[in-house]
This record gives sequence, C-alpha cells and structure tokens, in this order.
Amino acid sequence: MLHLALRMAAHRTSALLAVACAVLGGSALITGTGVLAETGLRSHLPPGRLAGADIVVAAGQEFRPGGDLPIALPERATVPAGLVARLATLPGVTEAVGDIGFPAALVDARGQVMPSAAGPQAAGHGWSSTALLAGPHIKGRPPAGPDEVAVPASAGVRVGDRIQVVTSAAPAAARTPSSYRVSAVVDAPGAQVYFSDDTAIRLSWRAVGSGGPRSGTVDLIGLRTAPTAHDRVTAAVRDRIAGTGLKVLTGVDRGMAVAPGVSAARSLLVLLAGSLAGILLLVIGFVTAGALGVTVAGQRRDLALMRAVGATPRQIRRLAAHQATAVAALAMVPGIALGYLLAGRFHHVLATRGVVPSELPLTIGPLPALATAALMLSAVQVSARSAARRTSRLPATEAVAESRSEPREPSRVRTRTGLLLIVAALALSVSPLLSRTVLSASSTSIAGIAAAIGLALCGPALLKGAGGPAARRLRPGVTAPTWLAVNNIRAHALRFSGVVTPLTMGVVFVLTYTMTQTTVLAATRQDTRTGTLAQYRLSAPRLGGMPDDALSAVRRLPGVRAAEPVGSTTVVWRYRVYGDTTSESASATILGPGAAGVLDLGVGQGDTARLKGATVAVSGEAAGERHAGVGSRVRLILGDGAHVTARVVAVYDRGLGFGPLVLSQELAAGHTSGAAQSLLVRTDGSPAAARRLAALAAARPGLVLTDTARESAGGQGTPPEVWINLAVVVVLLAYLLLSIANKLVAATAQRRTEIAALRLVGTTPAQIRAMMRREATVITAAALGAGLVLSAVPLALLGQGFLGRPWPAGPAWLLPVTAAVLAATAFLTIELPTRRALSVPPADALRAP
Repeated sequence: MLHLALRMAAHRTSALLAVACAVLGGSALITGTGVLAETGLRSHLPPGRLAGADIVVAAGQEFRPGGDLPIALPERATVPAGLVARLATLPGVTEAVGDIGFPAALVDARGQVMPSAAGPQAAGHGWSSTALLAGPHIKGRPPAGPDEVAVPASAGVRVGDRIQVVTSAAPAAARTPSSYRVSAVVDAPGAQVYFSDDTAIRLSWRAVGSGGPRSGTVDLIGLRTAPTAHDRVTAAVRDRIAGTGLKVLTGVDRGMAVAPGVSAARSLLVLLAGSLAGILLLVIGFVTAGALGVTVAGQRRDLALMRAVGATPRQIRRLAAHQATAVAALAMVPGIALGYLLAGRFHHVLATRGVVPSELPLTIGPLPALATAALMLSAVQVSARSAARRTSRLPATEAVAESRSEPREPSRVRTRTGLLLIVAALALSVSPLLSRTVLSASSTSIAGIAAAIGLALCGPALLKGAGGPAARRLRPGVTAPTWLAVNNIRAHALRFSGVVTPLTMGVVFVLTYTMTQTTVLAATRQDTRTGTLAQYRLSAPRLGGMPDDALSAVRRLPGVRAAEPVGSTTVVWRYRVYGDTTSESASATILGPGAAGVLDLGVGQGDTARLKGATVAVSGEAAGERHAGVGSRVRLILGDGAHVTARVVAVYDRGLGFGPLVLSQELAAGHTSGAAQSLLVRTDGSPAAARRLAALAAARPGLVLTDTARESAGGQGTPPEVWINLAVVVVLLAYLLLSIANKLVAATAQRRTEIAALRLVGTTPAQIRAMMRREATVITAAALGAGLVLSAVPLALLGQGFLGRPWPAGPAWLLPVTAAVLAATAFLTIELPTRRALSVPPADALRAP
C-alpha cells in the first residue's frame, strides 16, 4: 500500500505541494511553541552571584493550588534570620551567610546613575554576601563603617575614591551619608554593591526590633560545605527545615533564588505557550485539512478507478492516509528545524521587551519535536481519511461517475453543522458586553475563527444557493468568459468554497485578532487617561524605587495640590465558584487613602479614603463575578506568599485601566520591594509649579519627571503582551498566506483538463484567461464580504462593550491593506497556473495522468 501511495504521489507533486507547505509551516509553529513551553518548565537561570554557594536555602516563590498549575509569586519571600546560626552548626558546613538585598545605585562624578547588570531593585548587600561569589578577585578590605562601600569592578573606580550611592529603602532615622569611600573593588560574575553587614541591616530595615515589616529576616541563606560533605549536608539541611515550606536548592536550581521574578517569567512562558497553542491548532488544523481536501479531490478519478477494480473502502482511505503521511514526514523535518530557530527569535523578542530575563536560556530538547510529529501526523491522518471518505464509500460505478463532477447537493449534515458553528460563534462574541475584561475580549478572535470554520462547512451550500440566482439573472448578451465564470462557480460550489474559505479565514484572523488588541489597548488607555488627575509622574527606574524622602520634598513645593506614591504587585485571589475554591493571579495597584487627589478610579460604592490597614478596593467586574461587594472579605496571597484576609472598602468602574484590585499601602508593606515605584503629582497647573518639579527631578540623580498626558497619548508603557500578540499575528498571517497561495495554485493546476477541453471546443486562450480573472474577482469579493460579515458582529460588540460605541479601535489602513494583499494573492495564484496550463497543447493535457 505504501509503495502504491508513493507512486501516486509522484504524479501529483503540484497538488501535494500545498500539503507540504501546510505541514512545514504548521510544524515550525507548533515546535516553536513547544520549545517555549519546555523552557518555562525546565530552564534555569545561571547561579550568578550565588555560584560560590554549594547549597541555597530560600522560600518558595510559587503557590500551588490543588489540582492546577503553580502560580508564580514575583515578590521576594523571606527566611528567618535565626536559621542562619542553626544551619551554621551542622557538621560539614564551613560558612553560612544570610543574604540581604535592597535597592542601591551608584552615581558617577557627573551625577548620572550607573547601569546595573542585574537591576537596582536588590543591588545592595552586606559584605558577608561576597562569600557566595564564585572565585571573586577583591582589591582592598571589607567596609568597616557606615560611610564605606565595596563596588563591582565594572564601576570603574579605585580603592580610596569617593562615590555617591543612592539607597531608596533607608528610613530617615537610619539613613547614612550618600557619599561613601570605596574600601574594596570586587571583580566576580554577579558582583554588586556591598556595605558593612551592620549598615546593610539598617538600610534594609532588617534589624530585630527595628519596627520594619521585614525585621529579623534575610532573603536567602547560602551555605558552603567541605569538599566531601555536600550530599550529607544537603540531607541534613532538608531534615532541619522540614515543615517550614522553605526550599533547598543545589546545582542548577540555585539560579531560581537569584531573582524572585524568574519563577514568574517561567510561568508566563508556559501560559503564553498554552494560549498560543489553542489558536495555532485551530488555524493549522483548518489549513492542513483544506490542503488535503484539495489534494484528494484532485485524485478522485484515480481512487474511483481503484474502487472499480476491487479496492475496498478501507484500502482507499489507507491509501490516501499513507500518501499524505509520506509527504508530511518529508515536510516535517525542515519544519521542526525551522521551529527551533523561530523559538530562538521569539525568545529574543520576549527578552528585549522585558517579558523574560535575558539570562534565562532557551531549553532545546527533543520533546517539542516528538510532540509536533505526533500532532501533525495525527492531523494529517484524520484529514486525509475524512477527505477520501465519500469516494471510498460510494459504489464503484457511482465513484467513477462522480470523479469528474461534484455531488449534486452538498451534505446536509455538513451544512447544518457549519450554520450551528456560526450561531455559536455569534453567541460567544457577546462576552464583551457582559464583562469588560481582557479574558472576555479574547473571545472575539476565537469567535471569528470559529465562524470562519463554520463558513468552510456550510460554504458549498451557500455558494450553490447564491450561484443559481446569479446565473439566471445574467443578461442574454453577456460575454462568454463571464457566463463561464458564473456557471463554473455554481456547478463547482465545493471546489470554490475550498478556495474562498481560507481567504475568508485570513481576513477574519487579521481583523479580529488585531482589532481585539488595539481595542483593549485603547479602552485601557481611555480608562487611565480619564482616571489620572495628576499631571506629572515622578519615577526612579534606575534606582529601584523612589527615595524615601522624595514624597515629602515634592509635597513641600509651592503649587503642588496633591502627591501620592503608587506601586504595583501581583497577588493570588482565592474565591469560591460553585462550591469549589478557585485561585487566580491578578495584578494589583498599591495606593494610600489620599489616592483620590491624584486618581479617579470611578468609585461607585464605598470610598478609597478608607484604604487603611488590611483593606482593598475591587473593580466592578471582579466584585460581580466573585461576590466581593463593599464590606465583604476577600482571601489573598500576596506577592511574597503571605496569606491575608482583607475587607473591601470600595468598588470602582475603571478596572481595565487600573487592574481588578487595589491594595492599601499598609497591607502591601513588607510584602514588596519596600519602595514606591513612582509618585503621581497634581499641581495647580501653573508653569511655575512645573518648573519647580523639573528642578527637583534634575537636582536628584535617577529621578525622571514625565507628563501623564503625553504618556497616554504617546502610547508609553504599552504592555509587552501587545507586542507578543502582534508578533504572533505576523507569523500566523505569513503562514496563512503561504498556505492559501499554495492551495490556490494546486486547485488551479488541477483544472488543466477542464482548460484543455474548453480550448478544444473553440475557446481562445484570451477568453480562458478572462474567465479565470473573473473567477478570481468573484472569489476575492466573496472572501472579503464573508470576512467582513463574520468579523463585523464580534468587533461591533467588542467596541460597544469596551468603548461604548459599535465599532472597534484600530488602524484605518488595516482593511484596505488586507484587501489589497488578498486580491494580489488570489489573482497571482490563479493567473500564473492558468498561463502555465495554456502553454501545454490541449491534447497533451488530456493525456496527462
């Protein structure tokens, strides 16, 4: 059977080319997605500044709900400082270090903040942490007092020099002079800024009894062991901390403790791969099934003749499946290789946009390739057997008779299934009216794709129904090419539907997927712009947070009406749904009781002035879905893993712009980096107040003053997921166009017998070309019209739900460019095969297999 399948494939290379391209592109996309998922599950950061530690003890940075994937916790969870001394007494431990990290930044002689390779959020440490470095080369001596510091060799200073250091976590009572003498220069991978241990404890509020929210804790514990005692000490440490929830990390796992955001980045990769997988499998399955449908349709005569000479229906289906599998196996090899390259480029895009750490390596393994092979071969087998099913089940005489024509009536089951799918897609597109969230907006693109698949199923019946009236209304004097084009479409509705539907899929995909992103982004900016009363934002991105005295300095400026610190974090919200507890990660804004002076969240119930202590405000959508009205209690897991119960004091409307949750500053204190990320400042609007703010920012190293109106208008702070989605749109659109082009070429090439017959009865080559061009025009118009109709309802509902108007937000050039690309694809892929068919003498074309 396999030998016969290969012999048949050798005579149908042009038709099978569409299958090969569909499989090649699909394999590349699935493999690339699989590599991202494997990276999220198995990749590790290099140990960096912890490379000198044999064992690292750290708190877990994940919350594991029962029966679900773990949820990453992005804030540093702490370890009791008393554990350092207890672990130091274990036999085989040569040194135990409690590592503390806090924001610190170096300032050069020109007043510019020096860049930090690992970021300034936790660049400050105690001198004892240098013992965790791998083979450090140290010039000088340890810092001995509150005005001495050790700096990395990359700072370009020498021992004895003076250098400015900004530490934004220090309380005013414990703040040391900002000018430090360099006592040592540390040259080692991951080296940062080192103070004396006592100074580091004061600057980070970690001293026992200091009143700081993290007093008596360290970030992690690093242990160095005797050369032969590593395994014994590891087992002893695990026994010592059993039941505490802490983790013992060795080998490559030590990199997980370098930065708490690593787990969040890895989880994001898994979630990203999962979200991409759904749309990818839909599109790839649709394209592959369509390409195989065209290929098997071109072989109906061969399959029918085999039925006539005794082949069983099962043998016919096996023959079609073997042939498709052989082609798919050849195309998958370069496709999988291309997928690994595609994953590398996509990982680079994610790292460039700050979605994942650039140091997080891409994991290259065989699992994505094996999964791709299994998925693609399964899809090809099912599609090929389904395409050959009708021909294999017909009696031999009917199969031969039908091999030169289409069924008189399209399948009723297929038509009804398609119509039901379109109705279901329309019902799904209502979600944005019910909930103004990103999740509900994603249903718009899914609804569009589902409707396009429904059109593919009921398309032959619709085309046949529309073609009959069109043919009857033709004027008696209509030209021969026009008459032939219209009657061809009516008589071969199944064939033309197979050409129109992938083009429609392209239109629907581009419009719904792109417009969904732009509409959500526009609604988010509208919420933010309307709700931001402050004219200015003061931030310190290169300092790791705002200096502690910046707020009081801004409030003292003449003309400043209000100034409030603003931060953000991520929490896990636990709530009940139908009797079961559900855990969901949610972004949260951190505000104080005076937030109403700089922000208008659109509070409908309660008052944000009551954001004191263990209190929160929630968006209207979250309040409705999770029964969290004013006065109710919500269970949260903060970014560092702390379990808290908070009281809801306000419900607001602008959840899209400010997130589903607002935490009070007291509730978040001690569970974040400790420094406000920015200050929102509202002035009296005078130029003098603006100049004073600008002068304050210029006088303090690292401070950046921005205009909130320009931020919103200029599109600053575009979420990384928008860039990710746009990259996905571009890649998938390229795959769709390539597959559509090959399918059109194959479908046109299979009409060489029809073209030859027309020439033998007197039709001129010019008339045939004119007929094919008119068919291309009808195909393009039908695809554009169907694509617009299927996209219009979901996008109108999306615009109404998110923007309050029945149309979405997006670039005006998108539709005409899509139409132009679509028309060019249709005309070129029909014109070129037609010219090639006309170059072959009619008699030779009829004799060809």
